[in-house]
Amino acid sequence: MTNFLKVSGFSLLMIGGFSAYSNFGIPQIIPAPPPVEEKLELGAMTMDQFVAFGGKIYNGKGTCTLCHNAMGRAPMLDKIATVAAENLKNPNYKGAAKTVEEYLHESLVKPSAFVPAGFGKAGSNDTESPMPDVSGGGIGLAEAEIAAVIAYLQESSGSEVTVAIPALPAADATASEEAAPLKTPEEVIAKYTCGVCHVFAGQAVAGQDVGSGPGMLGPSLARIGAAKSREYLRQSLLDPDAVIAKGYAPGMMPKTYGEQLKAQELEMLVNYLAKSK
Repeated sequence: MTNFLKVSGFSLLMIGGFSAYSNFGIPQIIPAPPPVEEKLELGAMTMDQFVAFGGKIYNGKGTCTLCHNAMGRAPMLDKIATVAAENLKNPNYKGAAKTVEEYLHESLVKPSAFVPAGFGKAGSNDTESPMPDVSGGGIGLAEAEIAAVIAYLQESSGSEVTVAIPALPAADATASEEAAPLKTPEEVIAKYTCGVCHVFAGQAVAGQDVGSGPGMLGPSLARIGAAKSREYLRQSLLDPDAVIAKGYAPGMMPKTYGEQLKAQELEMLVNYLAKSK
């Protein structure tokens, strides 16, 4: 009995000691507060700040550098102001712009107005651009953000910035209403412009997936369901850099789909890909 009491007392003493150490001896880790959403204060911006804001969009939300980089998937834009003036005179130009600023805006929202030689969609003979309209789909830049990107492109290419800082429009009363979920996987693919980088089922020619291989922006998904599980497909949408397909670089696919896709849209797309065999 004496030994039992000694052991019990020692155990309680040790438990109390560990408890005290864990609560008071180990420094407490206080998590950082959640990031505060950046507010767009256009009325208070100088032009330098507006240009810097455009650079932030260009290198971030706009996902421009995914293609416009040294890998050659899209033209470099370091001299775009000079190139734009030349493209306006090109006989293959199909747009309505009259100035460099208008051309840059048109290139962002109607990229097929002019497609540089060798950068068109496969099989389009450079008449259709693979670039999406940045005002829609998974990018969704507001008009003020587009203007800022144009200002950044003009500044970074050594041209005069002709863009005026736009006034912030009044909030749309319906903007806060949540959009209804998309009804088909094809609608999801179209909205988020997935076809810009990937080939899907139904786009195969002569038994081969068009664009499969490291030469494309992303791997072919035409038969992905035969090789990958639903768990893998879901992870690739939510955390695209978790597993990188052979021959492709990390950081190419946007990491925002987990926030943008509704749960039922995500599962609908996963099911669609899983059936692509």
